[in-house]
Amino acid sequence: MGGEIPTEPVLFMKASTAWSGPYDDVLIPFGAKKLDYEVELAVVIGKLAKDISEKEAMSHVAGYSVFCDYSERAFQKDHGGQWTKGKSCDSFAPMGPALVSADEIQNPQELRLWCQVNGEIRQNSWTKDMLFGVQHIVSYISRFMTLLPGDVIATGTPSGVAMGMKPPRYLQAGDLVECGIEHLGELKQRVVATRSRKSQ
Repeated sequence: MGGEIPTEPVLFMKASTAWSGPYDDVLIPFGAKKLDYEVELAVVIGKLAKDISEKEAMSHVAGYSVFCDYSERAFQKDHGGQWTKGKSCDSFAPMGPALVSADEIQNPQELRLWCQVNGEIRQNSWTKDMLFGVQHIVSYISRFMTLLPGDVIATGTPSGVAMGMKPPRYLQAGDLVECGIEHLGELKQRVVATRSRKSQ
């Protein structure tokens, strides 16, 4: 997206009300102009992690899943630069279709992940290309907050998001977004417009 490579992971939170199922619709929120997609490897914490080393990190991972970090870029970038409000709208955190236990994935840094919109491949990469690997991310976050069993970490996305295209190709009502990671499964969301405030 034209930004500098960060020297440390960028952290933000998603509201719990953003959660949705792997095949639920993604809802365009009122006032949205720049709806974007981001396929990501989800890491699910299995036991409490507080200020742990990278060497310890994998023993705290219960498993993995597919995650789509939907983002409203106008909310994220144009309203004070606060990422959480661009990431936390209802339906913006679909995950699934299953939790694959850590012992079934030999190396989480050797998984292909992809996203397509209306059948067109937009993102196509490998987890080995992550700027920060799973071990580092889990250890790093545990320095700043205690991770609890069931916590989910979305680990970042490959190139190919709508915001990075010239011109940007943001999602529109009726679009079909499909995200997948090998050995973990696939998500599928239809983009649906919601009623405006005036019509409610």
